[in-house]
Amino acid sequence: MFAIIKTGGKQYRVSEGDVLRVETLEKDPKQAVTFDQVLLIDNNGELQIGKPTVAGATVEAEVITHDRAKKVIIFKKKKTTTYQRTQGHRQNYTEVRIKAIKA
Repeated sequence: MFAIIKTGGKQYRVSEGDVLRVETLEKDPKQAVTFDQVLLIDNNGELQIGKPTVAGATVEAEVITHDRAKKVIIFKKKKTTTYQRTQGHRQNYTEVRIKAIKA
């Protein structure tokens, strides 16, 4: 059984027990989170497709931790004008564990 959920402007395919990194959520660690934007549920070959979401379906999860991803270096350079800029970025994320999929 799996579901496709939408959170933070992105879509994720999740199953029970999965650990997932999503955009930062305003919840404390060990706190429960409910995702109600469920786009699709597959229950052993029986599909429920939402228009745009599946009515009454939720995915329950637990917040594990908040952290920051590895640094990404942005480097810009133009050969002839002696132009170069370096910038770094670390994205914040929340790690969650999927507990249950309810249809």
